[in-house]
This record gives sequence, C-alpha cells and structure tokens, in this order.
Amino acid sequence: MLVKDTLRNRVITQILATVLVAPFALPLVWILLISFDGQGAIANYSAVMSRTPFLRFLVNSVIISSGVIALVTVCTMLASYALAKLRLPARETIFMSILVGLMLPAVALIIPLFQFVVKFQLFNTYLSVILPLSAVILPMTILLGRNYIMGIPDELLEAARVDGASSFGVLWRVLLPLCGPIISVTVVWSFLNSWNEFLLPLLFLQDPAKQAITQVPTYFTSTYGSDVPKIFAALVLMCVPITAAYLSLQRFFERGLTAGALK
Repeated sequence: MLVKDTLRNRVITQILATVLVAPFALPLVWILLISFDGQGAIANYSAVMSRTPFLRFLVNSVIISSGVIALVTVCTMLASYALAKLRLPARETIFMSILVGLMLPAVALIIPLFQFVVKFQLFNTYLSVILPLSAVILPMTILLGRNYIMGIPDELLEAARVDGASSFGVLWRVLLPLCGPIISVTVVWSFLNSWNEFLLPLLFLQDPAKQAITQVPTYFTSTYGSDVPKIFAALVLMCVPITAAYLSLQRFFERGLTAGALK
C-alpha cells in the first residue's frame, strides 16, 4: 500500500510540475513552429547552413565561449576561496566592491571598454570579447562561489594545513574536489552568457571571419523586410549547444545554484 501511495504521489507531482512548466515551454514551441513556415523546414534550415558562414561563426563562438569559461572558472575559484576562507585585510570591503559589478550593465561600459580594446590593440581579436565578457560575468559567479565555499567546514581545511598543505594545496587537493556543483554552475552560466552575447562581438570583431554565431540571423534581415522563418531557424540552431550543455550538467547545476544561493 505504501508503494502505491508513493507512486501515486510521484505521478501527481509530475503532472503538476508539467502543468506549471508548460507555459514557459510555449515560446520555445512557437519559435520551432515558425521556423517551419515559409518555404518549409528543410529549405529554411538549409538556407541557414548554406547562405551564411554558420560553421565559421560556430567555431568562433566556441573559441570565445571556451576562453570565457576557462578564465571565469579559474578566477572564480581563486577569488571565492580567498574571500571565503583566507584571512585577507579588508576582505568584506573587497567582496562588496566586486558585487558593485552586478549593478553595472555591459552597455554602460561600452565607451571605456572600447578605449581599453583600442589602447591594448585587441581590436578584431578574440580577447577583445573574452576579457570584457569575463569581467561582466565574474561578480555573479564569485558571489555564488564564495557562498558555496563558506558552507564547507573549516575543519577540513585545517586538517590539510596540519598535514603541511599550503593555501594553494588546500584549494587544489581539498576544495576543488568538493566544488563540482558550483564549478558546473560557473561553466553553464559563463557559456550561456558568452554564447548569447551579441553586442560585444558586433562592436569589436569587425572582421567577417571572426564574427560570432549571434550574427547569423542578421543575414536574413534587410532594410525592407526580414525572412522571419529563416531567422527563427537560425535561432533554433543557436540554441542546440546551450540546451545540450544544460541537460548534460543539469543535476550539478541545480545543486550548485541552490547551495550557492542559500549557504
């Protein structure tokens, strides 16, 4: 009887969850259906692949996203560890200064970013997008990472120090193996923001061979109109890597995001 009650409760919970999630899935279904309009699904998706440098832009976005993920992950773990477990002077002041970045949208920083890119001769290089994007993403990931690491008992770190481990040794041998969920959050969050970025690649990557995948839909727009089905077909193809990344790391992402938000 207990097994039947448990099964029934799980079925009811799943039905309720499906009903609650359905409204959020409708826009995705709508985008997919529109991508089948016009000349048809085969023609629309073939046009995206043949009439645009889709694969070249895909490679460029992979390079940019990989650079952002690597830089943000390394900086997040180092900064989170220092701000959570090391006895730094003015530690809280430093942390609050970093959080100020959450209130500064990237659009408000376009002029200083442009000056930075020109001064250091980064124009039309991948670094012109990787560095500013990483700086914009870091405040959020450091906030979550610090809160997550603060939930790890200090006794584990002290035991490692008693055994002769340095501060970096504690991070490498003790903390990082325990930080899988928050690292997954950092990777997914960095990938999502860098893959969907439109403005910075448009401004700093004027070379057509280095533009990002977010520029693909612009190939189907003109002064007098837009081919909406092909634009939506391009959007669907752009969403595939994001969906795959989230589904593959979903369990870790949810655990890390919850822990980082509550601890």
